[in-house]
Amino acid sequence: MGPAFYIAAAVAVISTLMVITRYNIMHALLYLIVSLLSIAVVFYLYGAPFMAALEVIIYAGAIMVLIIFFVMMLNLGPQTAGEERMWLQPRIWIGPSILCAALLLELGYLILQPAHATGDIHVVDPKTVGKTLFGPYILAVELAGMLLMAGIVGAYHLGRQKKKITHRFLERTSS
Repeated sequence: MGPAFYIAAAVAVISTLMVITRYNIMHALLYLIVSLLSIAVVFYLYGAPFMAALEVIIYAGAIMVLIIFFVMMLNLGPQTAGEERMWLQPRIWIGPSILCAALLLELGYLILQPAHATGDIHVVDPKTVGKTLFGPYILAVELAGMLLMAGIVGAYHLGRQKKKITHRFLERTSS
């Protein structure tokens, strides 16, 4: 594999450890995005550029945006506004920025390298992936979609703040 694989793997391991050890959910999510990007570089190294692109678009892009949206939705309130300002200080971005810069330099180096013959790597085109996912594995894809939707609806209902309602008979006695 060479040094490129070891650099991407080291970034993945370091950023994943940072995800596990962070107390603040937003810091953990930043490192999780870096971890997913480094896994995309590993996919690219294995000769699967389509999987690398899907990793970036689906996981590091769409799903992370959804998670960040729901974390922000569940932390509504005036007291969390100050906490959110504290989370967005520039020093928070130093670690993820350094790891992303290492991945970017490594990916640039890999793209500029001359093409060499790969071993037993079989290139799979997007059409084949689509036919496979929506052919024999359609039930698993649909169940995963329903599970994600149930999780989103459950998170919303657990996190919403209910308005305090007093019964109309109790309102008369308290005044």
